[in-house]
Amino acid sequence: MKNRSELREIIMKVIYQTYILDTTKNDYKIEDLIKEQLEVENEYVNTCVQGIKEHQKEIDKLANKYMNNWTIDRLNKVDKAILSLGIYELMYTNTPSVVAINEAIELSKKYSEEAVTKMINGILDKIYHEEEK
Repeated sequence: MKNRSELREIIMKVIYQTYILDTTKNDYKIEDLIKEQLEVENEYVNTCVQGIKEHQKEIDKLANKYMNNWTIDRLNKVDKAILSLGIYELMYTNTPSVVAINEAIELSKKYSEEAVTKMINGILDKIYHEEEK
């Protein structure tokens, strides 16, 4: 059984795949993308992936509010997936804020450049301090 950190990495990968597939206009089922990444169905993964896709416009708007002279759509798709997951966990789940931010930072350290990791940390920190749940 995978721990939450491993599940978050799967969520990020599935969200990344949806961003790629959305630009190609190919049809896909989110459930199939999840099954490719995860042997056993997992409620947490399903809820987060569906939630991120459902709230993507609000997530993008919130990210853009705290990005200086930048927009979330200018990030590469991996970084956008990591930031979207972090914002989703902060705003739409009961995950402790410090955990949501730390987990996004750890994913960013693994998949992104240091400057992007700092930017993601800054955005999530601003959201944490300035937005109400």
